[in-house]
Amino acid sequence: MASEAEILDELRRLRARVPQLTGALAAGVDGLVLAQDTPGVEPERVAALTVTALGVAVRMADATGQGDFRELIVRGVYGYVATYAAGRGAVLTVLAQDRVHVGRLLLEGRRAGARIGELVDAEAAAEARAAVTETPAEAAPPAKAPPKTTTARTRTPRAPRTTTGTNARTTTES
Repeated sequence: MASEAEILDELRRLRARVPQLTGALAAGVDGLVLAQDTPGVEPERVAALTVTALGVAVRMADATGQGDFRELIVRGVYGYVATYAAGRGAVLTVLAQDRVHVGRLLLEGRRAGARIGELVDAEAAAEARAAVTETPAEAAPPAKAPPKTTTARTRTPRAPRTTTGTNARTTTES
């Protein structure tokens, strides 16, 4: 995954742009914390709950035909919890006071989620490329399956159905 320092830097910039934020956390879609700036909150617990809520939100968006998940906003008595898609492999969750400007929260959360997504996805792509190039040179290439031979299918014509003069439907007389 992306460097914790880079993600943490983005979380801190987000908190600077929206002063009413009380915490921010980036987690993988597997529930592992990538980086967090959540004083007074257990980051592992928030990450686990985020992934659980993400599962429900993804199913809800799919079931209602709304497309891919983008964000989830929860408003409580004391403030907001907002979760944003962050690329293919991560989510961003922010905590905000009740007096936050919701439009600003949405705008900045989306921007930060996109930036974290770029970091995480770029790192995942680099790891995938490295895994491909680290294949030992002496390893034999995978064997190719022989091409499938197909035989031509032919249809045999059916004999026409004949009736012997009685009605094909059977009825019982009482």
